[in-house]
Amino acid sequence: MRLSILALAATLAGGIGVAAMAADAPAGGDAYQFTFTSIDGKPMPLSEYKGKTVLVVNTASQCGFTPQYTALEAIYTKYKDKGFVVVGVPSNDFGGQEPGSNAEIKKFCEGNYDVDFPLTTKYDVKGDNAHPFYKWAASVGGKEAVPAWNFHKLLISPNGELVKEFPSPVKPDSADVEKAIETQLAAKG
Repeated sequence: MRLSILALAATLAGGIGVAAMAADAPAGGDAYQFTFTSIDGKPMPLSEYKGKTVLVVNTASQCGFTPQYTALEAIYTKYKDKGFVVVGVPSNDFGGQEPGSNAEIKKFCEGNYDVDFPLTTKYDVKGDNAHPFYKWAASVGGKEAVPAWNFHKLLISPNGELVKEFPSPVKPDSADVEKAIETQLAAKG
């Protein structure tokens, strides 16, 4: 009976794994409490971006959405001097579409898309092994914050709050994404 109730709770919470992700996520706090490792193997605390608007995107090199790297780089370039940063989080969680090593991922991104925005090492972004940032996002944002595929976008405000989620098909340079970025940049001002 208890297992059935837990399964029902997971389903109501938006799918298998969301309830589990939220259960061991840090209570409260903001995005700045989390640290990734950069694609070059160095600590990459999100606190480095405190006061900036941050778009965290789980990426993959062999996905139909991979061309979004071009738009991600374009919005990063357009807004970076105004206090905006894109953080790419390579993940092999969906369809095995990011099988390469960190060095291969970096070479691919720089060589094919001129990516200059920060990239992390490869991480899980869903389920029990998800990076703690993604567990936190699920706990504060619900099922909309849990990536359902590659190139899911999470917008973080300058004070570290999760303010908006954009599913994979929404292009990074779409009017909706740019408006949300500009709203956060203006709120900071």
